[in-house]
Amino acid sequence: MTLPLPRTGIGVDVHAYDPEPAPDAVLHLAGLAWPGERPLAGHSDADVAAHAAADALLSASGLGDLGSNFGTSEPQWAGAAGTTLLAEAARRVRAAGFEVGNVAVQVIGNRPRLGRRREEAEAALSSAAGAPVTVSATTTDGLGLTGRGEGVAAVATALVVPVGA
Repeated sequence: MTLPLPRTGIGVDVHAYDPEPAPDAVLHLAGLAWPGERPLAGHSDADVAAHAAADALLSASGLGDLGSNFGTSEPQWAGAAGTTLLAEAARRVRAAGFEVGNVAVQVIGNRPRLGRRREEAEAALSSAAGAPVTVSATTTDGLGLTGRGEGVAAVATALVVPVGA
């Protein structure tokens, strides 16, 4: 008899800053709105943290990746909140016979500074995933697209456990 083993997945998402944002556009990151910060460009709200978390969950459960589940060719996801995509990814993971153990997300970029809103971000993403999500942040010391201030990236890992196996 084989024991059902937990499975892990990795997710990555990167978005450039919007070169011509609408006057009322707001940056969305880690499930939060960041008024006064330059927004990211994307098919949905471009929330790299929520997208990376969803990508990691889908990967861990063998359901593909963010693009194969919420592609830009699917108009129903245009403008969708990252937390909506994360919640739907978690729903699909559970429907496939897994429970979500946890997700860890690291945001890579110069702005915004996540430290003062970390707990709020973790609560927003945890609520969407229906499981604990931790958030951390780092910079690249001026290197690459995030270091040059051209965009923001995020990397996430997820743990899922098969149920009823």
